Amino acid sequence: MLYHRGAMELHALQVFETVVAERSFSRAAEKLFRTQPAVSLAIQRLENELGDKLIDRAAKDLVPTDTGRTVLDFARRFRNLEDELAGALAELRDKSAGRLVIGANESSTLYLLPHIQRYRDKFPKIKVQVRRSQSSRIPVELLEGDLELGVASYDPGDDRLVAKVIYTDALAFIVSPRHRFARRRAVSIAELGEETFVAHNVVSPYREVVLREFRRHKVPLRMDVEMPTLETIRRLVASGEGVAFLPRMAVRQDVESGALREIHVKELHVERKVRLLYAKARTLSHAARAFLELV
Repeated sequence: MLYHRGAMELHALQVFETVVAERSFSRAAEKLFRTQPAVSLAIQRLENELGDKLIDRAAKDLVPTDTGRTVLDFARRFRNLEDELAGALAELRDKSAGRLVIGANESSTLYLLPHIQRYRDKFPKIKVQVRRSQSSRIPVELLEGDLELGVASYDPGDDRLVAKVIYTDALAFIVSPRHRFARRRAVSIAELGEETFVAHNVVSPYREVVLREFRRHKVPLRMDVEMPTLETIRRLVASGEGVAFLPRMAVRQDVESGALREIHVKELHVERKVRLLYAKARTLSHAARAFLELV
């Protein structure tokens, strides 16, 4: 059986995970610095030991079977445990060393920057990796061990997670310096019915709040343009291609430099509470505990 054979199977799991990630035996072989026949043989041996096929070789791209998806989940868990072991051993050798992995989406990453700068000043030997994750996936990745800490702008409402508010921000209504509202301090929501909004095409609770407020005031919300990143939205608004609601921290420098104008919308004030998340059941590493104390 798989669990009675030792290190060979753990390596075979790594090979399998790499093949699935690359969707190719040849690319997996290049990444693992092995020959393609050696990679194919490792997968075949793993399939023989488990008594089932792990990869659908008839598909256009190599995709895991139902059994393969289950094995892949455990392969990732083994890898995470291996990383935790390496980090724990590093901490035993040097209390200031280790690795910290934090998951955050694009906008939440902005709130981490000042904390990471202070953290790096205090613990320069700790490697910090911020992974870009979908906000909705962060709780799952924390519970599965893919992340040690996560940052989200909503409360996941999961008893298995601890959620600490680390920052309170708000949505800012921004326009170009040449926009008709640019010299005004405030506008009413009714005046926004004629505007073309550049929207972020990532579903979030804050987008839903804005939509609900426009419906409540019976004002049309024309989201004729949707973009994948905050940076592209800022650029379009600055060039006069529309207006937008964005996190205030994301546009603060542009507003201060005059590249954008922030206008108060009288009937609309939406706070964003940014939370630091971690799993209750997991023992946090020295690196993660130090980050929590600093934040």
